[in-house]
Amino acid sequence: MAVYKIFPLQDATVYSGYPNTNTGIDAILELSSTYPNTVAAPIVARPIIQFDQSQINDVIDTLNTGSTAISASLKAFIADASGIVMESELNVYPVSGSWNNGSGEFLDNPPTTNGVSWLYRSNEGTDPWLTENFTENVTGSFTTASPGGCNWYTASADTTLNLEYSQSFNLRTEKDINIDVTDIVKTWYSSSNSIGGTYTNIVNEGFLLKWTGSIEFSSNLAIQPKMQFYSVDTNTIYPPILEIKWRDFDYDTSLPVINTPDLYLAIDNNQGVFYSESINNFRINCRPEFPTRTFQTASIFTDNFALPTASYYAIKDLDTNEFVIDFDKEFTQISCDSAGSYFTMYMNGLEPERYYEILIQTTVNGNTIVKDDQYYFKVVNG
Repeated sequence: MAVYKIFPLQDATVYSGYPNTNTGIDAILELSSTYPNTVAAPIVARPIIQFDQSQINDVIDTLNTGSTAISASLKAFIADASGIVMESELNVYPVSGSWNNGSGEFLDNPPTTNGVSWLYRSNEGTDPWLTENFTENVTGSFTTASPGGCNWYTASADTTLNLEYSQSFNLRTEKDINIDVTDIVKTWYSSSNSIGGTYTNIVNEGFLLKWTGSIEFSSNLAIQPKMQFYSVDTNTIYPPILEIKWRDFDYDTSLPVINTPDLYLAIDNNQGVFYSESINNFRINCRPEFPTRTFQTASIFTDNFALPTASYYAIKDLDTNEFVIDFDKEFTQISCDSAGSYFTMYMNGLEPERYYEILIQTTVNGNTIVKDDQYYFKVVNG
Protein backbone atom coordinates (compact mmCIF):
# COMPACT_ATOMS: atom_id res chain seq x y z
CA MET A 1 0.00 0.00 0.00
CA ALA A 2 3.03 2.26 0.19
CA VAL A 3 4.95 3.76 -2.72
CA TYR A 4 7.97 6.01 -2.15
CA LYS A 5 10.03 7.59 -4.93
CA ILE A 6 13.62 8.83 -4.71
CA PHE A 7 15.26 11.10 -7.28
CA PRO A 8 18.96 10.68 -8.24
CA LEU A 9 21.81 12.10 -6.22
CA GLN A 10 23.93 12.22 -9.38
CA ASP A 11 24.00 10.79 -12.91
CA ALA A 12 26.12 10.96 -16.05
CA THR A 13 26.89 9.16 -19.31
CA VAL A 14 30.35 7.83 -20.13
CA TYR A 15 31.31 7.64 -23.83
CA SER A 16 34.02 5.41 -25.28
CA GLY A 17 34.36 7.85 -28.17
CA TYR A 18 35.08 10.74 -25.77
CA PRO A 19 37.07 8.93 -23.07
CA ASN A 20 38.04 11.98 -20.98
CA THR A 21 34.79 13.95 -21.32
CA ASN A 22 32.38 14.48 -18.44
CA THR A 23 28.62 14.89 -19.03
CA GLY A 24 27.49 15.28 -15.42
CA ILE A 25 24.91 18.02 -15.94
CA ASP A 26 23.65 16.99 -19.37
CA ALA A 27 19.87 16.80 -19.61
CA ILE A 28 20.13 13.43 -21.37
CA LEU A 29 21.45 10.00 -20.39
CA GLU A 30 22.48 7.91 -23.38
CA LEU A 31 22.60 4.14 -23.76
CA SER A 32 24.01 3.25 -27.16
CA SER A 33 26.34 1.19 -29.30
CA THR A 34 26.75 2.77 -32.72
CA TYR A 35 29.19 2.43 -35.60
CA PRO A 36 29.31 5.68 -37.57
CA ASN A 37 31.15 5.43 -40.88
CA THR A 38 33.35 8.33 -39.78
CA VAL A 39 35.14 6.34 -37.06
CA ALA A 40 37.30 3.24 -37.03
CA ALA A 41 35.48 1.37 -34.25
CA PRO A 42 32.00 1.27 -32.63
CA ILE A 43 31.20 3.93 -30.01
CA VAL A 44 29.54 2.86 -26.76
CA ALA A 45 27.67 5.02 -24.23
CA ARG A 46 26.75 3.84 -20.72
CA PRO A 47 24.69 5.77 -18.13
CA ILE A 48 25.45 5.61 -14.41
CA ILE A 49 22.90 6.73 -11.84
CA GLN A 50 23.29 7.01 -8.06
CA PHE A 51 20.61 7.48 -5.39
CA ASP A 52 21.22 8.69 -1.84
CA GLN A 53 21.74 5.72 0.49
CA SER A 54 20.56 7.73 3.50
CA GLN A 55 17.19 8.18 1.80
CA ILE A 56 16.98 4.47 1.03
CA ASN A 57 17.81 3.63 4.65
CA ASP A 58 15.25 6.12 5.92
CA VAL A 59 12.50 4.54 3.81
CA ILE A 60 13.30 1.04 5.05
CA ASP A 61 14.10 1.89 8.68
CA THR A 62 11.61 4.66 9.44
CA LEU A 63 8.69 4.30 7.05
CA ASN A 64 8.89 0.54 6.61
CA THR A 65 10.15 -0.04 10.19
CA GLY A 66 13.22 -2.05 9.18
CA SER A 67 11.51 -4.72 7.11
CA THR A 68 13.31 -6.01 4.04
CA ALA A 69 10.03 -7.10 2.45
CA ILE A 70 10.32 -4.36 -0.15
CA SER A 71 10.17 -4.11 -3.90
CA ALA A 72 12.49 -1.66 -5.67
CA SER A 73 12.39 -0.58 -9.30
CA LEU A 74 14.73 1.61 -11.35
CA LYS A 75 12.76 3.76 -13.78
CA ALA A 76 13.99 6.05 -16.55
CA PHE A 77 11.89 7.76 -19.18
CA ILE A 78 12.61 7.78 -22.88
CA ALA A 79 13.42 10.98 -24.76
CA ASP A 80 14.42 9.40 -28.07
CA ALA A 81 15.14 5.92 -29.45
CA SER A 82 16.54 4.61 -32.70
CA GLY A 83 18.06 1.41 -34.06
CA ILE A 84 15.88 -0.90 -31.93
CA VAL A 85 14.96 -3.08 -34.89
CA MET A 86 15.59 -6.44 -33.26
CA GLU A 87 15.60 -7.87 -29.73
CA SER A 88 17.95 -5.69 -27.67
CA GLU A 89 18.70 -6.43 -24.03
CA LEU A 90 20.14 -4.00 -21.50
CA ASN A 91 21.72 -5.02 -18.21
CA VAL A 92 21.80 -3.21 -14.87
CA TYR A 93 24.58 -3.76 -12.32
CA PRO A 94 25.70 -2.11 -9.06
CA VAL A 95 28.73 0.11 -9.68
CA SER A 96 32.03 -0.68 -7.99
CA GLY A 97 33.99 2.45 -7.10
CA SER A 98 33.02 5.97 -6.11
CA TRP A 99 32.67 8.62 -8.80
CA ASN A 100 32.11 12.33 -9.14
CA ASN A 101 29.18 13.85 -11.07
CA GLY A 102 31.17 16.73 -12.60
CA SER A 103 29.73 19.76 -14.38
CA GLY A 104 30.14 18.90 -18.05
CA GLU A 105 27.69 18.59 -20.94
CA PHE A 106 27.97 16.47 -24.07
CA LEU A 107 30.29 18.00 -26.68
CA ASP A 108 31.39 20.93 -24.53
CA ASN A 109 34.06 22.89 -26.37
CA PRO A 110 36.58 22.66 -24.85
CA PRO A 111 35.55 19.37 -23.18
CA THR A 112 34.82 19.45 -19.45
CA THR A 113 36.94 16.91 -17.57
CA ASN A 114 36.17 17.61 -13.90
CA GLY A 115 34.08 14.49 -13.27
CA VAL A 116 33.39 10.89 -14.22
CA SER A 117 34.25 9.78 -17.75
CA TRP A 118 34.92 6.58 -19.68
CA LEU A 119 38.49 6.50 -18.35
CA TYR A 120 38.23 8.09 -14.91
CA ARG A 121 36.00 7.98 -11.84
CA SER A 122 36.84 11.55 -10.87
CA ASN A 123 38.79 14.36 -12.52
CA GLU A 124 40.82 13.67 -15.63
CA GLY A 125 43.92 11.72 -14.62
CA THR A 126 42.45 10.77 -11.21
CA ASP A 127 41.13 7.37 -10.09
CA PRO A 128 40.97 5.44 -13.36
CA TRP A 129 38.42 2.67 -13.79
CA LEU A 130 40.10 -0.72 -13.37
CA THR A 131 40.93 -2.68 -16.49
CA GLU A 132 42.77 -5.51 -14.72
CA ASN A 133 43.43 -6.93 -11.25
CA PHE A 134 39.75 -6.74 -10.36
CA THR A 135 38.70 -7.43 -6.78
CA GLU A 136 36.44 -10.40 -6.01
CA ASN A 137 33.07 -10.34 -7.83
CA VAL A 138 34.02 -7.15 -9.71
CA THR A 139 34.57 -6.83 -13.44
CA GLY A 140 34.67 -4.45 -16.40
CA SER A 141 34.02 -4.71 -20.13
CA PHE A 142 35.81 -2.86 -22.91
CA THR A 143 37.80 -3.27 -26.09
CA THR A 144 41.56 -2.98 -26.15
CA ALA A 145 41.22 0.28 -28.07
CA SER A 146 38.78 1.72 -25.49
CA PRO A 147 39.78 0.64 -21.96
CA GLY A 148 37.55 1.82 -19.11
CA GLY A 149 33.80 2.24 -19.10
CA CYS A 150 33.09 1.66 -15.38
CA ASN A 151 33.44 -1.31 -13.02
CA TRP A 152 30.58 -3.29 -11.50
CA TYR A 153 29.69 -6.19 -9.24
CA THR A 154 28.47 -9.45 -10.70
CA ALA A 155 27.76 -11.25 -7.40
CA SER A 156 27.76 -10.75 -3.63
CA ALA A 157 28.65 -12.78 -0.56
CA ASP A 158 24.95 -13.56 -0.20
CA THR A 159 24.46 -15.99 -3.07
CA THR A 160 20.67 -15.79 -2.73
CA LEU A 161 20.74 -12.21 -4.05
CA ASN A 162 20.81 -11.38 -7.74
CA LEU A 163 22.97 -8.44 -8.83
CA GLU A 164 22.30 -8.60 -12.57
CA TYR A 165 18.99 -7.42 -13.94
CA SER A 166 17.85 -6.95 -17.50
CA GLN A 167 15.11 -5.57 -19.71
CA SER A 168 14.52 -6.36 -23.37
CA PHE A 169 13.28 -4.06 -26.10
CA ASN A 170 12.21 -4.57 -29.67
CA LEU A 171 10.74 -2.40 -32.41
CA ARG A 172 7.26 -2.11 -30.88
CA THR A 173 7.78 -2.35 -27.13
CA GLU A 174 7.58 0.62 -24.79
CA LYS A 175 10.99 2.21 -24.41
CA ASP A 176 10.82 3.45 -20.81
CA ILE A 177 13.08 1.58 -18.40
CA ASN A 178 11.28 -0.20 -15.58
CA ILE A 179 13.55 -2.82 -13.99
CA ASP A 180 13.19 -4.66 -10.71
CA VAL A 181 16.41 -4.01 -8.74
CA THR A 182 15.19 -5.25 -5.35
CA ASP A 183 18.19 -7.45 -4.55
CA ILE A 184 20.68 -4.68 -5.37
CA VAL A 185 18.89 -2.30 -3.00
CA LYS A 186 18.74 -5.00 -0.31
CA THR A 187 22.47 -5.59 -0.78
CA TRP A 188 23.23 -1.89 -0.27
CA TYR A 189 20.98 -1.76 2.76
CA SER A 190 22.54 -4.91 4.22
CA SER A 191 26.02 -3.49 3.69
CA SER A 192 25.23 -0.15 5.33
CA ASN A 193 23.42 -1.72 8.31
CA SER A 194 24.97 -5.18 8.69
CA ILE A 195 21.41 -6.54 8.87
CA GLY A 196 18.74 -7.67 6.43
CA GLY A 197 20.87 -10.47 4.98
CA THR A 198 24.50 -11.56 4.79
CA TYR A 199 26.87 -8.65 5.22
CA THR A 200 28.07 -8.00 1.69
CA ASN A 201 30.40 -5.00 1.91
CA ILE A 202 28.94 -3.72 -1.39
CA VAL A 203 28.28 -0.05 -0.79
CA ASN A 204 25.95 2.06 -2.88
CA GLU A 205 27.93 3.61 -5.74
CA GLY A 206 24.96 3.62 -8.10
CA PHE A 207 23.64 1.66 -11.07
CA LEU A 208 25.38 1.02 -14.37
CA LEU A 209 23.22 0.53 -17.49
CA LYS A 210 24.78 -1.14 -20.51
CA TRP A 211 23.75 -3.16 -23.53
CA THR A 212 24.42 -6.87 -23.21
CA GLY A 213 27.81 -8.07 -24.44
CA SER A 214 26.60 -9.37 -27.79
CA ILE A 215 25.38 -5.88 -28.69
CA GLU A 216 28.09 -3.58 -27.35
CA PHE A 217 30.99 -2.83 -29.69
CA SER A 218 29.27 -4.78 -32.46
CA SER A 219 30.46 -3.98 -35.98
CA ASN A 220 27.20 -5.32 -37.42
CA LEU A 221 25.51 -2.32 -39.01
CA ALA A 222 22.11 -3.90 -38.35
CA ILE A 223 22.77 -3.73 -34.58
CA GLN A 224 23.08 -0.07 -33.58
CA PRO A 225 20.64 0.55 -30.72
CA LYS A 226 20.51 4.05 -29.27
CA MET A 227 18.24 5.17 -26.44
CA GLN A 228 18.25 8.53 -24.72
CA PHE A 229 16.60 9.11 -21.36
CA TYR A 230 15.95 12.22 -19.32
CA SER A 231 18.53 12.81 -16.58
CA VAL A 232 18.14 14.36 -13.15
CA ASP A 233 19.13 17.67 -14.78
CA THR A 234 16.21 17.65 -17.20
CA ASN A 235 13.79 20.57 -17.24
CA THR A 236 10.94 18.10 -17.74
CA ILE A 237 8.97 16.09 -15.18
CA TYR A 238 10.71 12.85 -16.17
CA PRO A 239 13.96 12.41 -14.20
CA PRO A 240 15.00 8.85 -13.30
CA ILE A 241 13.54 7.49 -10.08
CA LEU A 242 14.15 4.67 -7.66
CA GLU A 243 10.69 3.49 -6.62
CA ILE A 244 10.49 1.57 -3.35
CA LYS A 245 7.25 -0.18 -2.49
CA TRP A 246 6.16 -2.21 0.49
CA ARG A 247 2.93 -3.71 1.75
CA ASP A 248 1.47 -2.25 4.94
CA PHE A 249 -2.16 -3.18 4.26
CA ASP A 250 -4.37 -3.50 7.33
CA TYR A 251 -8.10 -4.12 7.43
CA ASP A 252 -10.54 -3.64 10.32
CA THR A 253 -13.83 -5.46 9.77
CA SER A 254 -15.84 -3.60 12.42
CA LEU A 255 -17.52 -1.36 9.82
CA PRO A 256 -20.21 -2.60 7.42
CA VAL A 257 -18.75 -3.25 3.95
CA ILE A 258 -20.42 -1.57 1.01
CA ASN A 259 -22.33 -4.23 -0.94
CA THR A 260 -23.81 -2.30 -3.86
CA PRO A 261 -22.06 -1.03 -7.01
CA ASP A 262 -24.20 2.12 -6.77
CA LEU A 263 -21.94 3.81 -4.25
CA TYR A 264 -20.95 7.36 -3.35
CA LEU A 265 -17.33 8.19 -2.50
CA ALA A 266 -15.76 11.33 -1.08
CA ILE A 267 -12.10 11.91 -0.21
CA ASP A 268 -11.62 13.42 3.24
CA ASN A 269 -8.49 14.83 4.86
CA ASN A 270 -7.53 16.45 1.55
CA GLN A 271 -6.38 19.99 2.20
CA GLY A 272 -5.80 20.47 -1.52
CA VAL A 273 -2.19 21.68 -1.34
CA PHE A 274 0.74 19.73 0.09
CA TYR A 275 4.43 20.45 0.47
CA SER A 276 6.75 18.01 -1.26
CA GLU A 277 7.87 16.49 2.07
CA SER A 278 4.30 15.87 3.26
CA ILE A 279 2.91 12.46 4.21
CA ASN A 280 -0.87 12.38 4.16
CA ASN A 281 -3.53 9.84 5.09
CA PHE A 282 -6.41 10.27 2.68
CA ARG A 283 -9.71 9.17 4.20
CA ILE A 284 -12.48 7.70 2.05
CA ASN A 285 -16.09 8.33 3.01
CA CYS A 286 -18.29 5.70 1.42
CA ARG A 287 -22.03 4.98 1.45
CA PRO A 288 -24.70 3.57 -0.87
CA GLU A 289 -25.86 6.16 -3.39
CA PHE A 290 -29.42 4.86 -3.03
CA PRO A 291 -29.73 3.56 0.55
CA THR A 292 -32.45 1.16 1.49
CA ARG A 293 -35.53 2.95 2.81
CA THR A 294 -35.88 2.58 6.57
CA PHE A 295 -37.74 4.25 9.43
CA GLN A 296 -35.35 5.91 11.87
CA THR A 297 -34.73 9.26 13.47
CA ALA A 298 -31.05 9.67 12.46
CA SER A 299 -29.86 10.45 8.97
CA ILE A 300 -28.69 7.36 7.10
CA PHE A 301 -26.31 9.57 5.11
CA THR A 302 -24.02 9.91 8.14
CA ASP A 303 -23.23 6.17 8.21
CA ASN A 304 -19.79 5.35 6.82
CA PHE A 305 -19.12 2.08 5.05
CA ALA A 306 -15.85 0.30 4.42
CA LEU A 307 -14.66 -0.42 0.90
CA PRO A 308 -14.12 -4.11 0.11
CA THR A 309 -10.62 -5.51 0.48
CA ALA A 310 -10.32 -5.55 -3.34
CA SER A 311 -9.93 -1.76 -3.45
CA TYR A 312 -6.95 0.20 -4.74
CA TYR A 313 -5.85 3.77 -5.41
CA ALA A 314 -3.95 5.39 -8.28
CA ILE A 315 -2.52 8.88 -8.82
CA LYS A 316 -2.66 10.63 -12.20
CA ASP A 317 -0.89 13.77 -13.41
CA LEU A 318 -3.65 16.12 -14.55
CA ASP A 319 -1.65 17.83 -17.31
CA THR A 320 -0.20 14.75 -19.01
CA ASN A 321 -3.00 12.33 -18.06
CA GLU A 322 -0.30 9.80 -17.11
CA PHE A 323 -0.40 7.54 -14.08
CA VAL A 324 2.44 8.40 -11.73
CA ILE A 325 1.21 5.63 -9.41
CA ASP A 326 -0.89 2.95 -11.09
CA PHE A 327 -3.35 0.54 -9.51
CA ASP A 328 -1.36 -2.26 -7.88
CA LYS A 329 -3.02 -5.21 -6.19
CA GLU A 330 -0.14 -5.60 -3.75
CA PHE A 331 1.17 -2.13 -3.03
CA THR A 332 -1.75 0.30 -3.48
CA GLN A 333 -4.40 -1.75 -1.68
CA ILE A 334 -6.64 0.48 0.45
CA SER A 335 -6.63 -0.15 4.19
CA CYS A 336 -9.47 0.20 6.68
CA ASP A 337 -9.71 0.96 10.39
CA SER A 338 -12.63 1.64 12.72
CA ALA A 339 -13.14 5.11 11.19
CA GLY A 340 -13.22 3.96 7.55
CA SER A 341 -11.08 3.24 4.52
CA TYR A 342 -7.82 5.13 3.96
CA PHE A 343 -4.44 5.13 2.21
CA THR A 344 -1.14 6.88 2.84
CA MET A 345 0.48 9.09 0.21
CA TYR A 346 4.14 10.20 0.20
CA MET A 347 4.36 13.48 -1.73
CA ASN A 348 8.13 13.47 -2.14
CA GLY A 349 8.03 11.43 -5.33
CA LEU A 350 5.60 13.75 -7.10
CA GLU A 351 6.91 16.65 -9.15
CA PRO A 352 6.14 19.92 -7.33
CA GLU A 353 3.99 22.73 -8.72
CA ARG A 354 1.70 20.25 -10.45
CA TYR A 355 -1.86 19.04 -9.98
CA TYR A 356 -2.78 15.42 -9.41
CA GLU A 357 -5.98 13.37 -9.35
CA ILE A 358 -6.86 10.46 -7.08
CA LEU A 359 -8.63 7.47 -8.62
CA ILE A 360 -10.26 4.71 -6.59
CA GLN A 361 -10.89 1.22 -7.98
CA THR A 362 -13.07 -1.28 -6.11
CA THR A 363 -14.85 -4.53 -6.86
CA VAL A 364 -18.37 -4.99 -5.47
CA ASN A 365 -20.45 -8.08 -6.21
CA GLY A 366 -18.34 -8.88 -9.27
CA ASN A 367 -18.51 -5.32 -10.62
CA THR A 368 -15.23 -3.40 -10.98
CA ILE A 369 -15.82 0.32 -10.46
CA VAL A 370 -13.38 3.20 -10.94
CA LYS A 371 -14.20 6.51 -9.29
CA ASP A 372 -12.45 9.70 -10.50
CA ASP A 373 -14.86 12.37 -9.32
CA GLN A 374 -12.40 15.28 -9.33
CA TYR A 375 -10.44 14.25 -6.27
CA TYR A 376 -7.64 16.76 -6.91
CA PHE A 377 -4.63 18.03 -4.99
CA LYS A 378 -1.46 20.01 -5.72
CA VAL A 379 2.13 19.49 -4.59
CA VAL A 380 4.24 22.63 -4.04
CA ASN A 381 7.89 23.26 -3.23
CA GLY A 382 8.60 23.41 0.43
